[in-house]
Amino acid sequence: MRESLPMRWLDPEWRAEAESWVREHAVLTRPPEQVHLERWSTVMRLETTDGVLWFKATTDVHGFEPRLTEILAAIRADRVTELVAIDAARGWMLMGDAGTRLRELAEPFDPRRWEEILPRYGDLQIALTPKVDELLALGVPDERPAGIPDRVEALLDDERALMLDESDELTAEQRDELRRRLPELRALTTELESFGIPSTLQHDDFHDGQVYVEDGRYRFLDWGDSCISHPFHTLTVTLRVLAWRHGLEPGSAPLLRLRDAYLEPFGAPAMAADIAYRTGTLARALAWYRYVRALSPEEIDPDDAESVPYGLRLYLENGPVGTWK
Repeated sequence: MRESLPMRWLDPEWRAEAESWVREHAVLTRPPEQVHLERWSTVMRLETTDGVLWFKATTDVHGFEPRLTEILAAIRADRVTELVAIDAARGWMLMGDAGTRLRELAEPFDPRRWEEILPRYGDLQIALTPKVDELLALGVPDERPAGIPDRVEALLDDERALMLDESDELTAEQRDELRRRLPELRALTTELESFGIPSTLQHDDFHDGQVYVEDGRYRFLDWGDSCISHPFHTLTVTLRVLAWRHGLEPGSAPLLRLRDAYLEPFGAPAMAADIAYRTGTLARALAWYRYVRALSPEEIDPDDAESVPYGLRLYLENGPVGTWK
């Protein structure tokens, strides 16, 4: 079983094993450069005789990502990274270069880019709807709306995860208020599902750090946080990050235009997206809860752990789309 700590990625024996696997598929022209190191994954940049390639390794928490990426490439090859090889058992991927990360472009925020990106991403979600059972069998987490109230109710009994005595994100009174409002949550998830939009793959961390651009083409990477959920839960992270990074006022016209651009492929009303933004805040908290529960106490980063009560608080406060404070 792969270890969760990043020290795994620094172990010389592990590095030698990974590099040996890479050399089975590519001819390196210089030693690999480890450019990303987190508890959940590591990435190495590779210069090869075929140009720049990228190696990624994941822990068990996100171990479905290589096979998932393979399925995504079969559905919409132009929307995801080019796969050279995978080792699903070890959580390894060898990928082509996807271009420049959107966050790193030397240009001011251009909402027109996102008006192109979001419908393309939505189209990919729609195309994946028939694959839901296959993806669940692969290990992609099940965060469909009907199950959210029960999981939130169980989370509210976990005082360690709520950090009531360690964080300012959630008070005991707010926890109790959330318990009282569980019927409201059940009604919201029922209303959301009444629009008839089926659950599908949802990236759950879709922002300008995960979108790459090359020759006007956009590719969507880093699917390790993804889950099967209501597709519109995507907007929770996307609009929150765009508001934070670019100083957009929550609920402002630019954010609402991006929301509406995303909805175009679905032909759905804004009301469905606004409900999903709120329930998606809880779904994101549950995603963090799933992650931190997989780690031992000494492995948990406090900032990651605080994301659990943070999401609960934002749901309770019910701010407009793009609210992140």
